[in-house]
Amino acid sequence: MIGYATIGSKDLPKAEAFYNELLGLVGGKQVMGLDRIKFYGTDAGGAMLAVCTPADEGMQSCGNGQMVAIPGGSPEGAAELHNKAISLGATCGGEPGQRMPFFYGAYVYDLDGNKLCFYHMTPGE
Repeated sequence: MIGYATIGSKDLPKAEAFYNELLGLVGGKQVMGLDRIKFYGTDAGGAMLAVCTPADEGMQSCGNGQMVAIPGGSPEGAAELHNKAISLGATCGGEPGQRMPFFYGAYVYDLDGNKLCFYHMTPGE
């Protein structure tokens, strides 16, 4: 249903280094890159996350209420993504933990202030 989600960056080279390393933990890689936008996914035909400089060449800003959720594959994987993001300069937006009986989540703000959630659905737990 989702082709890709796009988030903005003030410093695309820094964002590219951040996402190259972070998304590698879950098998993600840069599948396409142009001068102002980089697309990440597991293959070019699946859902992707794009990081770009704004098309209008104005200042990047974060959308209030917007967030990109990235599956961790397990609670441990979600926590590992959270810890890796923090080590790469992200800011904690919520420590890893069970949020609801079926949802484990961890939250960060990337280098540009975009909110990310690393999660694992835990049905029946």
